[in-house]
Amino acid sequence: MVSPGVPTTAEVVQQAIRRALPVYSEVEVASWFCLAPIVAITGSNGKTTTTRIAGHLFETAGRHTVIAGNIGLAFSDQVREATSRSVVVLEVSSFQLDHIDRFRPKVSVLLNITPDHLNRYDNSFEAYAAAKLRIIGNQQAGDVCIYNHDDTHIRTHITEAARAQGFTPVAISQKEEVETGAFLRDGNIIIRIENQEEILMQAQDRSPALAGRHNLYNSLAAAMAGRVMEVRSEVIRNSLATFEGVPHRLEWVRTVDGVRYVNDSKATNVNAVWYALESYSEPVVLIAGGRDKGNDYSSLVPLIEEKARAVVAIGESKEKVLRELGSHAPEAVAADSMDAAIEQARRLARHGDVVLLSPACSSFDMFENYEDRGDTFRRIVNKL
Repeated sequence: MVSPGVPTTAEVVQQAIRRALPVYSEVEVASWFCLAPIVAITGSNGKTTTTRIAGHLFETAGRHTVIAGNIGLAFSDQVREATSRSVVVLEVSSFQLDHIDRFRPKVSVLLNITPDHLNRYDNSFEAYAAAKLRIIGNQQAGDVCIYNHDDTHIRTHITEAARAQGFTPVAISQKEEVETGAFLRDGNIIIRIENQEEILMQAQDRSPALAGRHNLYNSLAAAMAGRVMEVRSEVIRNSLATFEGVPHRLEWVRTVDGVRYVNDSKATNVNAVWYALESYSEPVVLIAGGRDKGNDYSSLVPLIEEKARAVVAIGESKEKVLRELGSHAPEAVAADSMDAAIEQARRLARHGDVVLLSPACSSFDMFENYEDRGDTFRRIVNKL
């Protein structure tokens, strides 16, 4: 049984494979002992927030809820707490899906697939996507997959797999009305199941912690997970309105001299930074960089040109960040520490701006993990 941090290429894993010994992920083994239905959530971005929203939703509904997986508590450490009347909400990473065998969630949620962790997959997006898509591999009749209809790659794969395997596909979309699932119409979240429509709520009535287009996808996915698991609409509405947010994900820390400081340390890939920048209409001083994972920053360039006041580059990738992003901002500087980065950002920001820590990289060059990076940012900002 391998921890998610151990790559398949590790010699001990390769030895087991050569000897035809079974290699299992931790979530696979834990699932053998799980008596409760599993709602498993994956995606390149948004899976932690969606897991938290879904967990909050089931708890608000009065269900005994176990929240575990990639979110911080190992599934195997929590599985004995779940009874047949519980619901288990799992955040599942591609690494955890690499070595599943019989893992079969009652409800799978597939939010998006964008390039991330390509260094673990021989720089192959196809291999990374295949790992994500394993979440539905054992689903069959009676199971449900909630998927992002607006992601063409996901839509094609889920449609074909549902026909072959017999599970029920449930779509979420911000772009068009779907036959079964959740979508937007005139600013309202609409749920459509078995040709029956219901206006769930106005999208703008969600918690401020769920602002931004990316969080609308997360909200739609969690709402449908609740509906599939027979949670009442009033509970879903209340849950979306009262959700308090996720630490290190677009977390407002403090306003100093009219400048907002926002901790988005959990943004460890380019797409997450795209969503973060897209969330703000104000000028942004972006603090980015860390241990690069084979990032292609080109998708961020239009947003940097439109929104960035400045770029402050940190970590091992600071030269690459300066070259590929800083060159498209009015100002760009490098910093050797988080203290220096915040000092530079404070110098560059103007009243009404946002200083945004959204690194697009992993943290292991300078910090223990993304939480440590975010905590450091928060601590320094609170001393300003």
